[in-house]
Amino acid sequence: MKVVILAGGLGTRLAEETEVHPKPMVEIGGRPLLWHIMRHYAHHGFREFVVALGYKGDDIKRFFIEYPTLSSDITVQTGTGKVTTCGTASDDWRVSLVDTGLLTNTGGRLRRLRETLGHGTFMLTYGDGVSDVDLTPAPGVFIAPSAARSP
Repeated sequence: MKVVILAGGLGTRLAEETEVHPKPMVEIGGRPLLWHIMRHYAHHGFREFVVALGYKGDDIKRFFIEYPTLSSDITVQTGTGKVTTCGTASDDWRVSLVDTGLLTNTGGRLRRLRETLGHGTFMLTYGDGVSDVDLTPAPGVFIAPSAARSP
């Protein structure tokens, strides 16, 4: 099951932080809010994410492009510039980053994700919604195999 994270708002109530980064990239404990949200979902077996981008979406793209290198040990061949990661990153997620427009409202962002989401069931949260909600399905609730739940 895919997890949609709305991460495109302007974050005006947190202006002192969001002038530099979008609100989902504001750090807590050295990691962005978005990372904490995704770790929580991954803890419950959900590892496929669709992030609806808008305001300063390039910052979020840059984070995920650099994430495998910055979260792993690396070897650099200085003569060629070739970088090889050593071992595996601690987080194995599939993250689709979709530009849904700068001033698009919530419904419009979802509409722009139609092609990426397909017809399956998905979960949805905001990019500043850090919580400790138990996401374990209730007994008798079926979760599609694509949820990639770990034992």
